[in-house]
Amino acid sequence: MEAVFYAQNVRSAFKLGAVRGVVMLAAESSGVPVVEHSATEIKLAVTGFGRASKESVQKMVKIALALSETPHPDDASDALAAAICHLNTEKLRAQVKASYEAQSAGRG
Repeated sequence: MEAVFYAQNVRSAFKLGAVRGVVMLAAESSGVPVVEHSATEIKLAVTGFGRASKESVQKMVKIALALSETPHPDDASDALAAAICHLNTEKLRAQVKASYEAQSAGRG
């Protein structure tokens, strides 16, 4: 899930907060862990630049997933970018943990 940094409109902020709350509750109730990544973190993971444009993110999502077309609406490519970021982040965390555990086992 993309972490919310700011909202330009108060009504939109309240609606977004309500939707996020429902999504988080549904996920947790179903045993699905909720993980948040900032927009900058997602852009960095997908494009290599944390301040990349929406168009750059869409293009890289298309390339990374070998899609014939750019995902539409924009929210679809945003969600896919968040998923790509999360998968890559979790893979790296697992590698770091395995390396640490291997080093720790060698010391014991």
